[in-house]
Amino acid sequence: MEAHEQAAYPELTARERPSLFAVVWAFSRAKPLGAIGAVLVGCVALLALLSPVLAPFDPFELHRRATFLAPGGEYALGTDNMGRDVLSRVIWGSRLSIFVGLLSVALGTVVGGLLGLVSGYFGGATDLTVQRCMDALLAFPMLVLALMVVSVLGASAGNIAIAIAVVLLPQAARVVRSSVLSIKAHEYITAARAMGSGHWRILWQHVLPNSLAPYIVVATTALGWSIIVEASLSFLGLGPPPPFVSWGTMLSEGGREYLSKAPWMAIFPGIALSLAVFGVNLLGDALRDVLDPRLRGS
Repeated sequence: MEAHEQAAYPELTARERPSLFAVVWAFSRAKPLGAIGAVLVGCVALLALLSPVLAPFDPFELHRRATFLAPGGEYALGTDNMGRDVLSRVIWGSRLSIFVGLLSVALGTVVGGLLGLVSGYFGGATDLTVQRCMDALLAFPMLVLALMVVSVLGASAGNIAIAIAVVLLPQAARVVRSSVLSIKAHEYITAARAMGSGHWRILWQHVLPNSLAPYIVVATTALGWSIIVEASLSFLGLGPPPPFVSWGTMLSEGGREYLSKAPWMAIFPGIALSLAVFGVNLLGDALRDVLDPRLRGS
């Protein structure tokens, strides 16, 4: 390990296994922007988990005598055209974003990663078939493909997650496949074959663990993109119907019709969406730099 890497990761040079606090502290010192991203992601996750506790009002409660109130006083972020509390709706909107983002990333990157793993390791006709299917999916613009899937399946949180997962499949498959192609050429894979290990044992015990780093980077990056796509679909009217609250729906309702009269209806959900995606992207970039040995110390 080089001197600048030792300075950036002092705890990781110790012979004993570092504690979780030591790893987190080393990561924060080496990648302060990544630590900021982790804090932002953690705040959004807490908002999603504790929405019933943190929201001052019911997000669907109508206050007919309190419509279009400016931020301040009893309603910290103001009210919308129906008198609903904007702060409560922003807090509850984080639940849908986190749910759709995590579910779509779990489905898309896991299935795509497995396809890339099998495709890259076995090669031949298997690789050709899988990659041509991935090429077919990549032929469509990402948002257009998601729109097509949602139009066929219907507007719901689960269907939006499936639509985004379909879009994420080829990206995860391509990244994992390229990693597997490099890993299977190493001498320890040849040694494992010489010792009589079967293909599936080599895949799960040797190839998969060594291809996790790029997989984690892909999954983290895909999370921010999934949140944006969910908001885009909701903005276009293809999001989950009530009683779900979505940042994209709030942007559509407040941004297109009442922007001049009540700009806070679009500003605050837009800020929440931007911070969530910004945090995920910062964390993903930091993880990429730490997990990719070619980028460490940069």
